[in-house]
Amino acid sequence: QVQLVESGGGLVQAGGSLRLSCAASGSISSISTMGWYRQAPGKQRELVAHILRYGTTTYADSVKGRFIISRDNAKNTVYLQMNSLKPEDTAVYYCKTVTFSAYVYWGQGTQVTVSS
Repeated sequence: QVQLVESGGGLVQAGGSLRLSCAASGSISSISTMGWYRQAPGKQRELVAHILRYGTTTYADSVKGRFIISRDNAKNTVYLQMNSLKPEDTAVYYCKTVTFSAYVYWGQGTQVTVSS
């Protein structure tokens, strides 16, 4: 089992920045991929970015050049630095981990609201 606790969401003006954190506990040695998804009202949950255990990253086209995902394996934490935020980035952001055995765990979500 893996437990995920997210933090760092909030309200920010367009053009501003926020940093999300997701700390994992439990069977942390089994974690392969860590990532962030988001879900806006009335829309499907979508990938924002993910990072493999040894650093390979993938980003959604909509956030490339603005968001940076990183992880600290010693702290079992994944971060999402969000810069140049736009109103369309408003969503609930969820942390997701996938273990080497392909089990999937989700965090509880953290609200990000970008005002214009």
